[in-house]
Amino acid sequence: MVFRKLMAAFGAGVEVDTVLRTTTVRPGEMLRGDVHFRGGGSDYKVEGIYIDLTAVVEIESGDNEYRTTYSFLRQQVAGTFQLASGASHSQAFEIPIPWETPISAIGGHPLPGMRLGVQTELALAGAVDKGDLDPLFVSPLAAQEHVISALDRLGFHFKKADLERGTLYGSTMPFFQEIEYYAGGQWRKHFNELELTFIAGPHQMDVILEADKRGGFLSSGHDSYNRFTVRYGDHPGAAEQALQHGLQAMARHRGWF
Repeated sequence: MVFRKLMAAFGAGVEVDTVLRTTTVRPGEMLRGDVHFRGGGSDYKVEGIYIDLTAVVEIESGDNEYRTTYSFLRQQVAGTFQLASGASHSQAFEIPIPWETPISAIGGHPLPGMRLGVQTELALAGAVDKGDLDPLFVSPLAAQEHVISALDRLGFHFKKADLERGTLYGSTMPFFQEIEYYAGGQWRKHFNELELTFIAGPHQMDVILEADKRGGFLSSGHDSYNRFTVRYGDHPGAAEQALQHGLQAMARHRGWF
């Protein structure tokens, strides 16, 4: 990464660069990196270095919709120290990725619609610089991969992914992820689209399904919901079985089965 310069007091520049040691990480793992910086034309007192994990979230307000950036984890990685003029310094850090962190990459490829980032804040006496966002790529947990792969096998086709503001039952996040699919295979006659949400924890995760159902004879289309739990120690096939039961329960809601 290229050094960027913070124009601090009296016009002197402090050059800062944050380098992540891994390109991808999973929920529950440690994100490791280093903050490198060089002093400018004067001695400075650094009051602290902070790392923010951020996400771009969609906000609905009346008939309008816009996006804003949320910080969902902030951690101090260095305290107060003196930075001499022209001196170089590096600060290693490691941050636990929250279990509920949204997925932003699948199979090594960025997930369209998702924007997660790492932002470094260098607090100098009289100046604070939040810096630019470095992209953060979060891969799914093994149990999440089982569900996503099962949807592919069942004929569902990825549409888009985004983050919505709000806190779901059992969650601690101020937003939640929706991975949207077009229905396919045998499910096309029951559903138009399907939305998938994970609420992950250290030992298990909840899976929330919301389907846009097709209308039937003398009935209009409507949304149907299902929620089930997958334990990480279960056999991989258990996730697919629970998914199929959830889909069938939603389809049965008005007598499709």
